[in-house]
Amino acid sequence: MEFDKDLAARQEARSAARQAQIAQQKLAAMPQEALDAIVEAVAKAFAAEAAALAEMAVKETGFGNAQDKIIKNRFASETLAKAIRGMKTVGLLKESKQDKLWEIGVPVGVIAAIVPSTNPTSTVCYKAIIALKAGNSIVFSPHPKALACTRRAAEIVAAAAEAAGAPKGSVACLSIPSLEGCQELMKAEPVRLILATGGPGMVKAAYSSGKPAIGVGAGNGPAYIHHSADISQALSCIARSKTFDNGTVCASEQSIIVEKALENQVKAEAQRQGFYFMDTEQAGKLAKILFRPSGALNPEIVGKPAQHLAKLAGFSVPQGTKILVAREEEAGPAQPYSMEKLCPVLAFYVMENEEAVLNMCVKILTHEGSGHTFAMHASDEGVIRRFAAKIPVSRFLVNTPAALGGIGATTGLFPALTLGCGAVGGSSSSNNISPMDLINIRRVAWDTGEQPAQKSLTVNEELVQLLTEKILQRLG
Repeated sequence: MEFDKDLAARQEARSAARQAQIAQQKLAAMPQEALDAIVEAVAKAFAAEAAALAEMAVKETGFGNAQDKIIKNRFASETLAKAIRGMKTVGLLKESKQDKLWEIGVPVGVIAAIVPSTNPTSTVCYKAIIALKAGNSIVFSPHPKALACTRRAAEIVAAAAEAAGAPKGSVACLSIPSLEGCQELMKAEPVRLILATGGPGMVKAAYSSGKPAIGVGAGNGPAYIHHSADISQALSCIARSKTFDNGTVCASEQSIIVEKALENQVKAEAQRQGFYFMDTEQAGKLAKILFRPSGALNPEIVGKPAQHLAKLAGFSVPQGTKILVAREEEAGPAQPYSMEKLCPVLAFYVMENEEAVLNMCVKILTHEGSGHTFAMHASDEGVIRRFAAKIPVSRFLVNTPAALGGIGATTGLFPALTLGCGAVGGSSSSNNISPMDLINIRRVAWDTGEQPAQKSLTVNEELVQLLTEKILQRLG
């Protein structure tokens, strides 16, 4: 009898969701202290396997590099656990005697989580920790290109959680990666919320499932180097960010924008730091392999180093080249460099003045990346305030590597690997998603003893009321 993969995938998704529902009912009865102990155990176990998982992810997917994936894995375990230590998520969260109001944290229930191939192990730990912290169970749907490493990450998390007291089924991962299985999981009756991290199609499917969803749109953040910036430091930040895991973090910069007066200075310093400015012919060759004819990003270029990309496109670059840069003038579907490129490739815009820079930044983000991330390098607080009031993003980062600042590694933002884009970006949240996004708040409210003020009627209002009563009497 022929094996029906799609049918098996759908059945597995339904079974995992039902088991997760049984587990979640037990998690919901646990006090905060018990949930915290589970989280600490998961973080410790995952951190111990950070290096092995990083190597496994790079070998399986071909994306990024192991050194930076180790940092991601530890960020998603140790850094995250530290950030939520002491955070209250279930039970009585707040009591106001003055308002006679209680606020009680309640888990949302079973969570379906989509895992991207660019961050296949760190995403598992991060989403599991924020779910368990809030008393929820979670079922992962892996990307086909990252099945083995994602399942291994989930196994480590599940074993640690169960050893610390979590019921079996609290953390699960599908073993048959397919669109049908993923869709079945998202639509499964026990699932109460979807955490979607992946391509635009997958995020759209999550929002179309009929279930509440927190999805992440594309990142396409410009980086503006203002004339008040320390140019060397600004470019050092951009280089660190854009080469981190070979550009696979969605918050990383996708373009550099400067005013014309600063062009030569920025180019000279960028070249000194390993940025390679392609000529028109080279930029054209690379553009042909960045995206598929459908407009989708070519997976063959994702997470690959600059020298590999140049070779793939058919030209050579100097040894030590970190980032490939293409001159760009417009933003839109006909300009591939104006879009999100999950590799160390940047667009370079030169504008006449500050107003033109602002307009271009908005244009780029309106084309792709609305609500996500913007980076600015400046010491002039006035211009920072001006841009912050008008740039349509949820994360406005100043003088920091965007890939690391956006996820909260080098800023005061919550440490997260799911970055909401807000309503402007088609997302249900603009937060760096935390355990507080995975609970409902039940409010218990007492009568305050205050009575609504009685409104005194004017003469005209009294006449209208009297006439209305008489008309109703006659009709009756």
